[in-house]
Amino acid sequence: MKPPVQPIETRSVPDLVTAELRRSIVSGDLAPGETFSLRKIAAMLDVSFIPVREALRNLEGEGLVITRPGRSACVAPLDLDDLQGIYRIRRNLEPELAGRSCLLISDAELDRLQTQVEDFGDPQHTIQTVYDSHHEFHAALLAPAAGTWEMRVLNMLWRAAERYIRIGFGRIDPAPEDKLRRRHAHEVLLEAFRRRDPDAAAEAVLVHLTRNEETALRALAVVTDAKAAGGS
Repeated sequence: MKPPVQPIETRSVPDLVTAELRRSIVSGDLAPGETFSLRKIAAMLDVSFIPVREALRNLEGEGLVITRPGRSACVAPLDLDDLQGIYRIRRNLEPELAGRSCLLISDAELDRLQTQVEDFGDPQHTIQTVYDSHHEFHAALLAPAAGTWEMRVLNMLWRAAERYIRIGFGRIDPAPEDKLRRRHAHEVLLEAFRRRDPDAAAEAVLVHLTRNEETALRALAVVTDAKAAGGS
């Protein structure tokens, strides 16, 4: 007898195309402002136009792509106003979630995240190699208090901020002590959560976000200066 519900593929072709294009954009492989045709992307990924078109709609909704009827698509440029808007929303959302999550997250999960943080200081890591783990760390820290929509919005905001940092720091060779500072900054977050004090956790996340925005602004300045120098 045929079962009423059939197994399905967990990730569709449009999902896979979306993920690959998103990776290319946030890493800078597809540069801000770069134009490309559906035909070119479809040929590179060996898929038809249909999943590419759907992927571009998804990425436009995330603010990563600009599509123009009858013209090529374009990677959204890096923009100061956009960056500041991203962090305004994050400052309104993440500290409040942190204040609730610190009362819900388990000691075992905090111990797991501590192990993850220790790896952040590995001198072999670059911003490119550590960023997926960094994203997972922040998601796990806030997940106990976050609903489906909150996590959906957070993931969109994190991806939007991510490319400012990854593209900018791809042009910088940070000193080893910068990697140790990255590890220490995340240990401070864990210490605040272990105190089970909502105000302390919220404040720690707010300070962390402020420093992140300064890093992203620095990255944006690097990219802008490089672009100006290249055009001069």
